Amino acid sequence: MKRNTTTVTCIAAMFFLGINMSAQKKAQDTALKEKKIEEVIMIGYGTAKKSDLTGSVATVSGNVLKQIPVSNVAEALTGKIAGVQITTTEGSPDAEISLKVRGGGSLTQDSTPLIIVDGFPVNSMSDVSPSDIENITVLKDASSTAIYGSRGAYGVVLITTKGAKGGKISGNFNSFVGYKSLAKKIAVLSPYDYAKWQYEDALLLGNKATTYDLYFLPWNRLEEYKSYTPLDWQDRIYGNTGVVHSNDFAVRGGNDKTSFSLNLARYADDGIMIGSGFNRDNITFNFKNKPKDKIDLSFTFKYSNTDINGSGANEQKEFSNTDGRLRHSVGYSPIDIPALTTDDTDEAVAGYLTNPYVAVADNDRIQNRKSYTIQGGLGWTLAKNLRFQSNIGMDFYRYQDNRFYGRSTYYVRNKPLSTFQGLAAIIMSTTENQSFRMANTLNYDFKKYLGDSHSLKLMGGVEYNNFSSNSLTNTIHGFPKSFTFSDAVNLSSQGKWFFVDNLYAPDDRMLSFFGRLNYELFKKYLLTATFRADGSSKFLDNNKWGYFPSVAVGWKVNEENFLKDVSWINLLKVRGSYGEAGNNNIPVGQTVQLYSPLGSTWINNVSNYWTAGNVMANPDLKWETTISQNAGLDYELFNRRLTGSLDLYKNNTKDLLIAFPTPGTAYDYQYRNLGETQNKGVEVSMNYDAIKKKDYSLSLGFNISFNTNEIKYLGGLDQYPWTSNWSSAVGSDYLTILGMPMGLMYGFQNDGRYEVSDFNFTNGVPSLKAGVVNSSAIVGTVKPGSMKLKDINGDGKVDASDRGVIGNANAKNTGGFTLNATVKNFDLSAAFNWSYGNQVYNANKIEFTTATASSPTGQYRNLSTEMADGIRWTNVDAAGNLVTDPDQLSALNANTTMWSPFMPRYVFSDWAVEDGSFLRLNTLTLGYSLPESLVKSINLTKLRLYVSGYNVFVLTNYSGMDPEVSTRRQSPLTPAVDYSGFPKSRQVVFGANVNF
Repeated sequence: MKRNTTTVTCIAAMFFLGINMSAQKKAQDTALKEKKIEEVIMIGYGTAKKSDLTGSVATVSGNVLKQIPVSNVAEALTGKIAGVQITTTEGSPDAEISLKVRGGGSLTQDSTPLIIVDGFPVNSMSDVSPSDIENITVLKDASSTAIYGSRGAYGVVLITTKGAKGGKISGNFNSFVGYKSLAKKIAVLSPYDYAKWQYEDALLLGNKATTYDLYFLPWNRLEEYKSYTPLDWQDRIYGNTGVVHSNDFAVRGGNDKTSFSLNLARYADDGIMIGSGFNRDNITFNFKNKPKDKIDLSFTFKYSNTDINGSGANEQKEFSNTDGRLRHSVGYSPIDIPALTTDDTDEAVAGYLTNPYVAVADNDRIQNRKSYTIQGGLGWTLAKNLRFQSNIGMDFYRYQDNRFYGRSTYYVRNKPLSTFQGLAAIIMSTTENQSFRMANTLNYDFKKYLGDSHSLKLMGGVEYNNFSSNSLTNTIHGFPKSFTFSDAVNLSSQGKWFFVDNLYAPDDRMLSFFGRLNYELFKKYLLTATFRADGSSKFLDNNKWGYFPSVAVGWKVNEENFLKDVSWINLLKVRGSYGEAGNNNIPVGQTVQLYSPLGSTWINNVSNYWTAGNVMANPDLKWETTISQNAGLDYELFNRRLTGSLDLYKNNTKDLLIAFPTPGTAYDYQYRNLGETQNKGVEVSMNYDAIKKKDYSLSLGFNISFNTNEIKYLGGLDQYPWTSNWSSAVGSDYLTILGMPMGLMYGFQNDGRYEVSDFNFTNGVPSLKAGVVNSSAIVGTVKPGSMKLKDINGDGKVDASDRGVIGNANAKNTGGFTLNATVKNFDLSAAFNWSYGNQVYNANKIEFTTATASSPTGQYRNLSTEMADGIRWTNVDAAGNLVTDPDQLSALNANTTMWSPFMPRYVFSDWAVEDGSFLRLNTLTLGYSLPESLVKSINLTKLRLYVSGYNVFVLTNYSGMDPEVSTRRQSPLTPAVDYSGFPKSRQVVFGANVNF
């Protein structure tokens, strides 16, 4: 009795202290050490021994993932799998994670791989608790993905959660507490420099008396600003210490007939941004029963509930980029000027500035995601070596999004009826999705007929998937001026209902037939062949069915007689594969014309009307297909101390499903099959146990990937431009070109600035000298100190025709390496990842160095230190007078290097395209295990204390907040734009592991 009391007390105490515990049986640990079990890998609709694989497959253990303190499982995979590029697009806990296998391939559609959790396809892995994962398998080539047919073109990620296990009941309890802080800020002008620039800006605008004198100290007192303590708005908005809590409890056990597993998990992140928060609860229950020797039953229930508070990351369906939260915290005045800086919305708009607190409150948001998954399985051994497996499951997903637009936002100033413009609004939407899946497979092993020299296994199956979706959106305008977000949500009847849309999307149905053959000869020659036929409701008539075959061969060279006696070679396997996989990842209903109701603010006495959708129907759409070729080598050497693989691949994706612009048709675009892309590359991965001793150990892991992307066909076009839409003044800033890779940045080439020597002066008025390139069509009226651009076509002037490719978002290589070491009772682990050769489009750099003349984007906004005094061109002398004399201007700017920020618009040039290469120490953990004698004295088997850091440091030449960024990600054609993103954080975690 005493022992039980002590155990319960320990569990309760450890829960509140925030440490890790694992209740494991010492006998089980000993058994695992004594018995070497060959690794079994998840593949499509089954498993296989790792040594028998013929496809390109990579795995990551759940033990690795649970050590990384992140909310999203995908983020924990960063840098750990060759050929899998994972980009954390922003720093918020709910930020989208971009996941690409071997470069993806689609031009305008999502290239995310098919994600399957315990056999059930899901849209994202964000709702899966890392602590509940047994392992993750990534299928990379068509040999392994073709069995999934639909959506397998861009790879398949198989997630297996910890299921029911027989044996005595055991429990696991894991908990950690972490602290997050802002990793980096954008440096801005000091109060003195800010006021000095405002003085010059007002002189250049010619309105000093009305826009400067009313708010700032006179020129002869500017020095007083040097003693002012600057208002650090980035710190005020993003400077919270974000506290992270993670707790999970699992209990498993049973006997040879019945077993179960229950996992409860909670993850909470307060966030570094004011008003932000992220909470996720997970419940997973697995039950297995064997009522008869030949029958197995299984049942799985999964529940996930996620709450996201605050405006958070960039929205991909935003109405205007002017509401970006970061841009306000960077651009707001560092001086508290009551007449200019205010939290009153009306005064803020009039004063050209939006208080960062107001910007956050006026862009508030609450999101909730709930999902329930229920699955049941029946396994029946019909005869010896003949097994039937049936699985049926349903997934229910509900997403609520309440988005508030306060009086300072672009939306309420432009979208409502004129009567309600300037009054708060709210858009409340609820989306309910339902998925149904039924899969039946039959496996037969012919071993009793073939003897020891041959092995033949056949698998056949049929699968049916149905997805339905309904979205209800309520748009309400015209709330009273005093209404906050909370008021609008709870008192929605006080607003004016503008629009209600209840949208039932057509069902997305899929019927599939598939089969696989595995043949092995003399335990060294391997053959795998698969075939799948998919019928999709997204296509019509003869295009409904897609057929996807694959074949792969393998040769275990180490089993040949000439290598059998080479003791240091444990495995040497050569493999090759060819296959096809399909993709139908477009919205449903694109083959017929859809109609929808729209709200009207411009038709008299008509508040809404029916109209054709903005997408033109195309009844001829068909499957997109990826043809994959792969050659690989797997090896295990020196008693398996050195293991790894080498892969060479080429993926051609044809009949690309492209959202093709259709100007002049009254439609925005039409989905068409008209493109082809190619990804080819090399992947290398290796693991080395350098030291394996009782008191010392050292193991190293390394992977690197080289991928080259090329557009092979554009439906008869040579190129077409695309816009990232961060600023309307920039226009098309990406270009898709035949024969080139995707992600090419399109703009001007910077040529520094205009100097005094470029002009003739008449009565102090400058005019360009003959032969000097005129950039006025782009940068505004040119004068000394204006930005200068290169004339590419040689016509003596710079206009839109002088734009060209100035940047490439694609990396030359990506990878990662890990280190794990022990010395006596100490252990150390570190995980790095890198990207090399990619470029980032630093839109922040453009905006925060440009003082446009128009409000509210220009006057009174602070600038970055790229435009600090002594660096930027200046037109004001020491007496505070505008200088027009050319000799004085030259002397005044002899040591400055930048142009003047005074410009009419934003200009995208190669000056804002930066090297995005980086090396990041993702995680670093140092642990100490207390001596065994001490631990046993308190009735425990192990006690380990540790400290872990996440995003420890980044080595990069990129001048922005973080080189790993992509904020304009609504289209795959506009990657790597850094604009007003949620800043990334640095995190430290404290905890312990306790076994008893």
